[in-house]
Amino acid sequence: MTPMNGYDAYAKNRILTASPAELTLMLYEGAIKFCNIAIVACENKDIEKAHINIRKTDRIIEEFELTLDEKYEVAKDFHAVYSYLRSCLRHAMITKEASELEEVLKHLRTMRDAWKDVMKLTANGKNLNSQHSSIA
Repeated sequence: MTPMNGYDAYAKNRILTASPAELTLMLYEGAIKFCNIAIVACENKDIEKAHINIRKTDRIIEEFELTLDEKYEVAKDFHAVYSYLRSCLRHAMITKEASELEEVLKHLRTMRDAWKDVMKLTANGKNLNSQHSSIA
């Protein structure tokens, strides 16, 4: 086992000390990163790299989908979006067309930006006013 370098230690500590809201943001950022890598790989005809990064993107979206809290009505909407994104990713897995991934990337960026807004409004996932119910 190799010792951790400074960056690895920082990254591990960042994850271990992150709030649930920050972890969600990190997952969105990761999905965006892997989708971008897959797009470039498709454009460069690097099939293996594209495949690996499409799968990484899909696994993150799958995690989002699996952790939806069905007691909130909005979960149905998110489920539909995640299903659509995963469908696009499956198609991209077969065709290795960057246009499919661009569609996914567009939605991921929108969702990430909305999540950042939620974090701002709720003080990083903590409710600002205890008399209001938390955001789903």
